[in-house]
Amino acid sequence: MTSVLQKYLPDKSVAFVEELLKTYKVHLKIVNERQTKHGDYRPLPNGGHQITVNANLNPYRFLITLIHEIAHLLVFQNYPRSVKPHGIEWKLTFQQLMLPLINPMIFPEQLLPLIANHFKNPRASSDTDARLSIALKAYDKPSNKSYIFELPIGTHFCLPNGRIFVKGEKLRKRYKCKELSTGKMYVFQPNAEVEVLK
Repeated sequence: MTSVLQKYLPDKSVAFVEELLKTYKVHLKIVNERQTKHGDYRPLPNGGHQITVNANLNPYRFLITLIHEIAHLLVFQNYPRSVKPHGIEWKLTFQQLMLPLINPMIFPEQLLPLIANHFKNPRASSDTDARLSIALKAYDKPSNKSYIFELPIGTHFCLPNGRIFVKGEKLRKRYKCKELSTGKMYVFQPNAEVEVLK
């Protein structure tokens, strides 16, 4: 497992993560990119646990995603009554799991303040933390996608599902965009990644 993990994780985090996977009997599956999520957790009928993480994530996003899903596993084990998926129990568990990892041996110096700030109150997805998401993108492989906030108003762009939009004005934090085929208005996070149409 070590050699597989080394391909996806920051070097100095591998031993820590391997220990977590062993302790909690996690079956880790590294899967093709999914547009709607970076990872997921599910309990298995035999009492084991399965976590999937997208293979296309950079090492820092992969690590955060994997720990996010291990936090779900621990909440499932420790709180048999139903609790909110990303409620206080999950937030505290996620914080505790991440704490030993938030150091310069694992994350680049420029990411540390953003990660530390994010984990004061972790959100359901690191993508909703625009500053952290943009900083993490710097470590992705080059792509032909742009962030909504980078585009001039009036730019036409499409989503992976083929729907085409035109960028409109900024509301408080998000951008109003019109879907061309229906005329309906939608709001997009500033760090939503889209493909610009020439």
